[in-house]
Amino acid sequence: MKVLIFGASGATGRQLVQQALDQQFSVTAFVRDSAKLRLEHANLRVVQGNVLQPETVEAAIPGHDAVLLALGVKKNQAGDTTLSDGTQHIIECMQKYGVKRLICETSLGVGSSKHESGFLFGKIIAPLFLKHIMADKERQEALIQHSDLDWTIVRPAGLTNGKSTGGYKIALSFANAKIKGRVSRADVAQFMLKQLATDAFVGRAVGISY
Repeated sequence: MKVLIFGASGATGRQLVQQALDQQFSVTAFVRDSAKLRLEHANLRVVQGNVLQPETVEAAIPGHDAVLLALGVKKNQAGDTTLSDGTQHIIECMQKYGVKRLICETSLGVGSSKHESGFLFGKIIAPLFLKHIMADKERQEALIQHSDLDWTIVRPAGLTNGKSTGGYKIALSFANAKIKGRVSRADVAQFMLKQLATDAFVGRAVGISY
């Protein structure tokens, strides 16, 4: 299977790249700065581009079976639409070239999970420190959900750099569930890659947490 990973040099993106290679996928890593992905592999192709430049996105899309999004921004800036604008370009190019499968990482606390992320994150961290990022993730999810792609949105709880354990919980809603409010990026990547072999969550947004 040929997979294209956007945000490949980020913390979750690097996990996606390494685990996909471990599973013998043919991987294209889309990054803004190729120097930030210090990895060489016979099945890895690194493409330098910017999701805000549609021509670089379009050049990368053709020939892939699936696209995985692990886009992120570093600053919580008012009016920043990097995630949603970049995702819109990706969706348009996927539609143009007939690439249907899209798996995107957003966050618990977005969309229908707004009140499921726990008191600390939902009432303090998100509104005070991530307000603008979360608003753009809302726009990002809406674009995906209104597309005609075979999409799955993965909403992780607070991300850690721990190892992959496979001991996470998956739910369409955590409203009545006891969760720890955190999950490792390695486990998020593991779950995202598992979706390439199933249609169980096509057209659904699913939460993931310990």
